[in-house]
Amino acid sequence: MGRYFGYHRTSTTEQHLERGLAEIETFCKKNDLKTKEIVTDQCTGKNFNRPGYTMLKRMVDEGDTLIITEVDRLGRNKADTMKELRWFQEHNVRLMILELPTTTIDFSSMDNEMGKLMLETTTNMLIELYVSLAEAEMHKREKRQREGLEELRKSGNWDKMGRPRKMSQIEFNLQYERVVDGEISPFKLMKELGLTKSTYYNYKKAYDSAGDWIKQFEIE
Repeated sequence: MGRYFGYHRTSTTEQHLERGLAEIETFCKKNDLKTKEIVTDQCTGKNFNRPGYTMLKRMVDEGDTLIITEVDRLGRNKADTMKELRWFQEHNVRLMILELPTTTIDFSSMDNEMGKLMLETTTNMLIELYVSLAEAEMHKREKRQREGLEELRKSGNWDKMGRPRKMSQIEFNLQYERVVDGEISPFKLMKELGLTKSTYYNYKKAYDSAGDWIKQFEIE
């Protein structure tokens, strides 16, 4: 009988894993499933070079099931994510995505072959759509962040949050996006930019405060 594994990822160590882990555990408890292990990562979803994920692929075997909360917890790059999904399929590892309820249905128990084929096809189409949306949202967020910051600079509203002397706040924010995307740790960025801990967190505080202003320029 196959085993059940869970996987959850956040973009940075500053984000919390608890919500996603609780969602997986609640689903398993409700459906009387016992996970062998729930593996986590706190790094970017732009690629799959992650310690937890790499270990997970060595652990799963034919007949096992992997449970994730959302498609973008697996990855945000469409081509790479679809490649990983095919890897699970080729190794006969079932993937349950909690935001897509049809992936939690056991098609093997269905007697109607046509109905089974239609559900499987619909599920595969939905997965690809969600992967595309995850990638598009990542690019849109990056674009809105840069446009919003540039608009703040032009409008003069940035002055209301102060201007640290070491470097411009806009320059820091663009660099800090690498932390948000999990490409670099806060400590490494601090060292790379030559900032003290207090100065770094002053910049970060201004970055966080910019959120309300940036929302004015976001397109729904």
